[in-house]
Amino acid sequence: MAEKTTEKRPLVQVEHLKKYFQVPGKGQLHAVDGISLQIMPHETLGLVGESGCGKSTVGNVLMQLLAPTSGTVKLEGKDIFQAKGKEKMEVRQDMQMIFQDPYSSLNPKKTIRSILEEPLRIHNLCSGEAMEKRVQELARMAGLETYVLDKFPHELDGGKRQMVGIARALALNPKFIVCDEPVSALDVSVQATILNLLMDLQKQMGLTYLFVSHDLSVVRHISNRVAVMYLGQIIELAPTDEIFENTCHPYSIALLSAVPKIEFGEKSGRIVLNGDVPSPINPTDGCRFAPRCWMACDSCRTQKTELKEVKPGHLVACPYWEESRKRAAEIVESRGAVC
Repeated sequence: MAEKTTEKRPLVQVEHLKKYFQVPGKGQLHAVDGISLQIMPHETLGLVGESGCGKSTVGNVLMQLLAPTSGTVKLEGKDIFQAKGKEKMEVRQDMQMIFQDPYSSLNPKKTIRSILEEPLRIHNLCSGEAMEKRVQELARMAGLETYVLDKFPHELDGGKRQMVGIARALALNPKFIVCDEPVSALDVSVQATILNLLMDLQKQMGLTYLFVSHDLSVVRHISNRVAVMYLGQIIELAPTDEIFENTCHPYSIALLSAVPKIEFGEKSGRIVLNGDVPSPINPTDGCRFAPRCWMACDSCRTQKTELKEVKPGHLVACPYWEESRKRAAEIVESRGAVC
């Protein structure tokens, strides 16, 4: 008799995903260039990187707001790009998105009640009294008072508007939600409320998140694992504590060194990078970070780097990560330097 396996299968599996944009007269902009990752059930995977690295594009392709250039995305083993008819509608129910701007993502001509009713109508889930009961339930789950349902988006503050966006994302009982910088447009005083709400909802409903952000402190607070992205590629992936305490890739080290710290009477140990960010249009096969890296050699500029496991669950796309960490430690010890 075969033994029962207890190994979890990924809820979302991304394989060699690419998204290129044609730039007239110049070539192709490689916004997402061959990323692969797995998101396990009930976890939050943080996706971080500087502006323009392609992290929001990943979320948009996963939600099929943008068509992929190539690659696959599977939800519970089913290829979402191949889904048709009823199966495609089921995929759309299971995958939802919370947008960055809580104002432009809501229809200004509709009341909050109408906004929350719309997905229920489109998917024919309920009507009449059952719909009103569901709308009130969604408002309660998202921390909204009942009177808000008769308001328009412009009558609410940013925090309330984002709660409406969260309620709308919950309407169809999804399994997976892409959170595209959901707190970056909010006041700091409101950010904690939204983050705690997302974490509470995850526990109550067993949700799985892809949390896209440039704010490393927010990502550390909410994520189980973190993927670091640079110019369309994932260059490091590890559990949250591991990636913050044992950072390996030179870019990740520089990125984390930029997190503000309160250090009275001392200079910051920040690593300041030399050089400009290379163009994502028709990039070379070499390491994208090589032009700015203090560890780069000739082979880095010409040979493709792959993610490799350097510790259990910790993947890095750099063959010189050990030397990089030593050099970075020397830089930080000297209280900051330019690389």
